[in-house]
Amino acid sequence: MNLQQGDLMRDFHFPGRSAVYAENGMCATSHPLAAKTALEILQRGGNAMDAAIAGAVLLGLCEPQMTGLGGDCFVLFSPAGSDEIRAMNGSGKSPQALQAQLLRDQGHKVIPQRGVEAITIPGAVDAFCTLSNDWGKLGLDALLAPSIHYAEAGIPVAPRVAYDWAGSVDVLKGSAKADYLLSGNAPQAGQNIAFPKQAEVLRAIAKNGRSGFYDGAVAEDILATLTELGGLHSQEDFNDQIAFYTDPISGHYQGMDLVEHPPNGQGATAILLLNILSHFDLAALAPFSAERAHIEAEATKLAYDARNRFIADARMTDATAHLLAPETAEKLAALIDPNAVIQNVTAISETVHKDTVYITVVDKDRMSVSLIYSIFNTFGSGISSDKFGILMHNRGAGFNLIPGHPNELRGGHRPMHTIIPGMLCKGGKPVMPFGVMGGQYQANGHARVLTNMLDYGMAPQEALDAPRSFAELGHLKVERSYDPKEVQKLADIGHKIEQDIEPIGGAQAIMMHENGVLEGASDPRKDGCALGY
Repeated sequence: MNLQQGDLMRDFHFPGRSAVYAENGMCATSHPLAAKTALEILQRGGNAMDAAIAGAVLLGLCEPQMTGLGGDCFVLFSPAGSDEIRAMNGSGKSPQALQAQLLRDQGHKVIPQRGVEAITIPGAVDAFCTLSNDWGKLGLDALLAPSIHYAEAGIPVAPRVAYDWAGSVDVLKGSAKADYLLSGNAPQAGQNIAFPKQAEVLRAIAKNGRSGFYDGAVAEDILATLTELGGLHSQEDFNDQIAFYTDPISGHYQGMDLVEHPPNGQGATAILLLNILSHFDLAALAPFSAERAHIEAEATKLAYDARNRFIADARMTDATAHLLAPETAEKLAALIDPNAVIQNVTAISETVHKDTVYITVVDKDRMSVSLIYSIFNTFGSGISSDKFGILMHNRGAGFNLIPGHPNELRGGHRPMHTIIPGMLCKGGKPVMPFGVMGGQYQANGHARVLTNMLDYGMAPQEALDAPRSFAELGHLKVERSYDPKEVQKLADIGHKIEQDIEPIGGAQAIMMHENGVLEGASDPRKDGCALGY
């Protein structure tokens, strides 16, 4: 594929978004204030890492149903002047004292989705502090200042955020109701909501780094709240929560390389899915045809089944090479019938979820950052700490209780994660940091965006705008932008169609062109935008 600037492909008679072009720096994310903040950090002399951290932390206030300081993150980044891609794992571990057998003895078959048992130690704050110290320029006090301001002054709620918030009021428990509702109700679009208690936490982190969160008053507040609810979390667990650098993995598709995180992330799922799809001539099929959607759906079922069998804490699985092996994809591709639906893919089901934020930044020196940050389900566990209002994620629901399974709940381990930042490379050189939000959809989303571009020649914005479908839990979710005739074809060959759904995922991307121009794209399914200077 030619990765130069695309032709004008959208019809300006219809609603849509234009790509954003700039040369000195670019941010694409799901909320305008976060994009603006990241750009201002770049213009002040910060680099892409500074801007990504500043924007990401602010997203926890702009979109508190999606993410926050009580969550996890994963980061891929390429330093300035280098084609190397590095990976940071900012995911949290389970409490050492919590074991699967304890829950099985209580009669549980799965991790209680919104219970204190699903709360793993937050990992994002330590990752942000480490990345700022190792790779940033401006320091945490400068990066957190915008979030401190907005935590106190408040933020007008954006339309998509209000939509998500309204459907999740019942999730919030105890003091979280006071922290995240206005007079007991979800805020409406345009209403201002502030988080003054979190401003205190941000000041502590700005002053003391990770110890401002994992030690002292903030940690004591979180632990007291969790202990009162029966949690087995300890100060030792907080002390042991350390983000770490790891080696990314990659796969080849249509002349390009997709770089992903290794387990406990599900990046191998996206690579396996593309490897399966490489056995089909997608370019010969219409991009939004039933035929293409069917092949992708069947490949997704098979790739996700493999994910659910093998991906876990890196200490518990050695299956990455198997998942990436060409022969694995070849065998799975052979199971796909272009005219029939696989009805019996036996998978270990992960809790259904859909909530994450993503930010990508490229600076003038071409440092590029791909960062994803989440509290798992909408409003996470629904539990916030009493004094400081830190909403705790429920990422531990990503474990299972199957004896001997690699992803069985074990004390001090990390669950299988669905959040995955991506980086597209050509000839060993990073050309597009990107991410697709949407929980389970993310691996499928990476494959859909890249096949849109590499098989169908779409520019990044067009690839993000395009209709989506997703095979999940026995149904094929199909966005209403699909042609009804194609939807009927899918039903006719056996898919159980579901169209009364939320928009599928959200995505952001920045293409780095050889002529020095940056091309930003932002998904219209979210409130955000790409901004450059």
